[in-house]
Amino acid sequence: MGDGETARHRNGTHKRPRLEDVAARVGLSTASVSLVLRGAPGPSERTRQRVLKAAADLGYQVDRTASTLASRRSRLLGVLVDIHSPFHAELVEHLHTAAEEVGYDLVLSTLTRSRDEATAVETLLAFRSEALILLGPTSPGDTLAALDNKAPVIAVGRRISDAGLDVVRSADDDGVGQIVDHLVGLGHRELVYVDGGKGAIATDRRRGYRTAMRRHGLDDRIRILAGDNTEAAGERAVRHLLDGRRLPTAVVAYNDQCAIGVLTALSRAGVAVPGQVSVAGYDDDTLSRLSCFNLTTVSQSAREQAQHAVTAAVERLDRDRTEPREVVLTPHLVLRGTTAAPA
Repeated sequence: MGDGETARHRNGTHKRPRLEDVAARVGLSTASVSLVLRGAPGPSERTRQRVLKAAADLGYQVDRTASTLASRRSRLLGVLVDIHSPFHAELVEHLHTAAEEVGYDLVLSTLTRSRDEATAVETLLAFRSEALILLGPTSPGDTLAALDNKAPVIAVGRRISDAGLDVVRSADDDGVGQIVDHLVGLGHRELVYVDGGKGAIATDRRRGYRTAMRRHGLDDRIRILAGDNTEAAGERAVRHLLDGRRLPTAVVAYNDQCAIGVLTALSRAGVAVPGQVSVAGYDDDTLSRLSCFNLTTVSQSAREQAQHAVTAAVERLDRDRTEPREVVLTPHLVLRGTTAAPA
């Protein structure tokens, strides 16, 4: 019987290991053990490893409810995430790592087709989130500003003007411009853009396409198809193109999910990529990297965005920063196998 089982079955009972049991095992105070288990700064690395090993051996688990009730602070960062977005999933992974490094944990609340942003945010507040990290929020700026009065808001991925909020984003217009520059440099002149719909992110990317096309003297060849952030939108765009007289030589999609829909529909129609049509996306999400897609795209540096978002939250919560800050990261083009010179 292992140490954890011994603690649970001593004297024939199933007693749950307590913080005091871990402290006794390593010969430290409960306060020191609590610091380690909460990920708070202070204890040495050697002490941290001893405490974590003792906790694991004893089968000790942190009672989140009890620790929250015993403290004024929850040390929780609430994260709004779109459950359908592979890019958001990657952001969350990096947010977890960044939060743990500074002694915080995350509460996730999902945005779905049947659960709106307001409901998801209410859940985050109900769990006593000290700050809110909102991934691609769609609420109006004044709504987010009012929310910032309840808990510090960090908007990730979206430009927000005159709302007095912390913002971490990439320069989306520049990112799409890099795609257009790449394709024009290969010799393409017929570049169609599949739009992302409403919202600031879609607006910036659409503007990036228009600006780049004009910069290359292709004003009269600007062509934008209605779309959104789903694979289905990419498939619909290709059906529309196939109904036309001639396919473009390149398609630039709002995001990687939309681009994957474009790739799927072109493959189904027997159109070679990049032999007949080059395709590019945006986000550099996990699906774009799969060998079956090998998608040329734009990276938003998910790790950097997550790190900056957590840093902004900690500055607001622990360092009394009150002035809003915007961090704008430069995206970079990731060349893969879906773009080439036109035939």
